Amino acid sequence: MPLLLAAMTWLAPGAGGAGAAAARQPWPVQVTDGVGRQIAIARPPQRIIPIFASNAELVAALGLSDRIVGVEAYTRFPPELTRKPQIGGRLGFSVDAIAAQRPDLLIVTPARQAMHQLIDPMTRLGVPVIVLLARDVGEVLGNLRLIGQATGEAAKGEAVAAALQARLDKVAAMTPVRRPSLVMLTGRPGNGLALIARADTYTGDAMVRAGGRHALARSVVAQVSPEAVIAADPDVLLFAGRGEDLEALKAQPGWKLLRAVREGRAWTVTRAEFLIPGPRTVDGIEKLAARLRDVTLQGGQAGAAASPARE
Repeated sequence: MPLLLAAMTWLAPGAGGAGAAAARQPWPVQVTDGVGRQIAIARPPQRIIPIFASNAELVAALGLSDRIVGVEAYTRFPPELTRKPQIGGRLGFSVDAIAAQRPDLLIVTPARQAMHQLIDPMTRLGVPVIVLLARDVGEVLGNLRLIGQATGEAAKGEAVAAALQARLDKVAAMTPVRRPSLVMLTGRPGNGLALIARADTYTGDAMVRAGGRHALARSVVAQVSPEAVIAADPDVLLFAGRGEDLEALKAQPGWKLLRAVREGRAWTVTRAEFLIPGPRTVDGIEKLAARLRDVTLQGGQAGAAASPARE
């Protein structure tokens, strides 16, 4: 393919100037990605393609938006990234479109087969590919540090991650002993089932860090029957989405059986803050924590103490 052959030309030394911090870092560097792969990076990357909105937000959080040369179709934040060339979307990713942007670093996750589709062809072209995982909030902060190391901005990665951790520590210090029980719906129910945030996910971890505990802690699937949610009868029902969609849900038969609905504790949360594993999740945790503290102080039927949030 012509683009794949032409793409080999971007590897010439000297393409783009490295910043002062990158110049101080010894090169080449070797990092270990989220799935244990050892990745060698020859020089400070200047043309980065982060696959998925979450990875784009992590790169941008380190002040490196100007180095991003391509994004996938669902990247919306920060707004300036919407003007970047698109290299794929829901139906997959184009190796040719990626190669046309002459990247010197690709950041992917296993979602939508991106890792399996892109590692081999990009590695053959000599482009380092880093795989990130986000199984809990702590791993998201670790991803900031990893991207910092890979881009020659290790000090910045550490500083951003440390600042976010300090905010999480402040939330943890204010968490009441008695935690309200929660269920978060991550989308409108369909096919007779409700989509929930499982306890063993990044979103589930964020809910615990905000001061809640899982009413459906043992669920191993993301789809459960509405009857299961009603039987769990959480102190607070969270809906990741728009207020009008939550109101439509509450109007459906059965949902008014929940105490949370009857007593005004069915709340929306911002999807981007709880379903995109990036720095904005700390904003969501802080907002939810403040509301949960009010529930406890006002005598809501909070459950027994839960184990501390994972680090």
